[in-house]
Amino acid sequence: MSEPGPRPISTAVKWIICAVAAMGFLFDIYVVLVGPLILQPALTELGHLKPGTPEYRDWAGYLFWFPPLVGGFCGLWGGYFADRFGRRRILTWSILLYAFAATASGLAARLDTLLLFRTLAFAGTCVEFVAAVAWLAEIFPNPRTREAVLGYTQAFASLGGVLTAGAFYVANRWGASLPLIYGEHAAWRYVLLAGVAPAIPLAIIRPFLPESPQWEHQRLEGTLKRPSVRELFSPQLRRVTIVSALLFACAYGAAFGTIQQSPQITPGLPEVAQMTPSARGQAISSVQGTQELGGLAGRIVLAALALVVVGRRRLLRMFLVPGLALIPIVFLYTATHSLEMFRIGIFFAGFTTVAQLTFWGNYLPRVYPVHLRGTGEGFAANVGGRMLGTSAALVTTHLAALMPGTSPSVRLTHAATVVGIGVYALALGLTFLLPEPPAKLPE
Repeated sequence: MSEPGPRPISTAVKWIICAVAAMGFLFDIYVVLVGPLILQPALTELGHLKPGTPEYRDWAGYLFWFPPLVGGFCGLWGGYFADRFGRRRILTWSILLYAFAATASGLAARLDTLLLFRTLAFAGTCVEFVAAVAWLAEIFPNPRTREAVLGYTQAFASLGGVLTAGAFYVANRWGASLPLIYGEHAAWRYVLLAGVAPAIPLAIIRPFLPESPQWEHQRLEGTLKRPSVRELFSPQLRRVTIVSALLFACAYGAAFGTIQQSPQITPGLPEVAQMTPSARGQAISSVQGTQELGGLAGRIVLAALALVVVGRRRLLRMFLVPGLALIPIVFLYTATHSLEMFRIGIFFAGFTTVAQLTFWGNYLPRVYPVHLRGTGEGFAANVGGRMLGTSAALVTTHLAALMPGTSPSVRLTHAATVVGIGVYALALGLTFLLPEPPAKLPE
């Protein structure tokens, strides 16, 4: 005799689940976007490195790429474990890992220690994203409700970006009134430590929320199959696995290789170069904040369009085509002429780039069955996006050494343009190979 199925989830609990998932997506992006903002002050303080030198470029590449590389590997297996042991359990452990690592990174006294704990923080967020998307998709089986929930909760990720910029602004302006860390008021440390705040309520609430009813039902019935990475490459799934991973890599490549270089580019603008260090930090945070507001707008527009545009390939191209045209304008012209023009340009670059990340949170749950949902999402988001896509940051920082220009920031803008055009063009071509998903979630 089989065990009774999982109890129905009340509307009130579903609202709490949406709020918790939204906060999880928020801290996921916070840990990603805090990296470019703290990079220069951390390298200067901990390593005494100067922008433009080979040593600076090497460490910038390590801090940009190594955490998502290792975090992506952990995220792949986190998706596997979410399929094997349940979404809720993995979500709980991922937030505990992140909370510990975020605190430790803010207190790091050496560059290698900072790199270690930034890597562990990434591991926590990479696992969290995959498990949360599968959890939400299975709790809301109605197609329109599911699309809306996945789209609008992921929009909170861009609020994480706005929060990052806001924390950096506050830390630069009022950091002198905050407690000393190692005898100094280092703004970059306060920004890292602030990322622990959203993790606290998540760690308290998540253990008491229900498991995915679809996953739990199959477990109780004894019909839940064992997940397998190899099965992702079976004839019926091979194409969607490879193409979605490559397209996810392009989305992360555009983010890390191009728009996330803005904190390193902004100090080279003529009016910013003349500012005091505190004012320069505020200018950088204003550009980052504007970029994330553009990303937030892009996520909201994509979530709305996902309810009315049937074709997923068509939906993705609605952001890729204008993005491809915008990248050279934003990074070759506005990024070298005016702070205000760069703010406007980076808003629209963020709009077209960040929206693509919400697209994948909506698309991937619809193409994998329950026992492979976390594993499949983990492969695309982590092997494709976090491990392969973020390598664009390493490419950009090293390509900058070969670019023409009168300063490190100008050379970086040229490198960011080359990388941005390349990944956008590749993504546009790959959309012709992307399979359209079924309307109903696979069992």
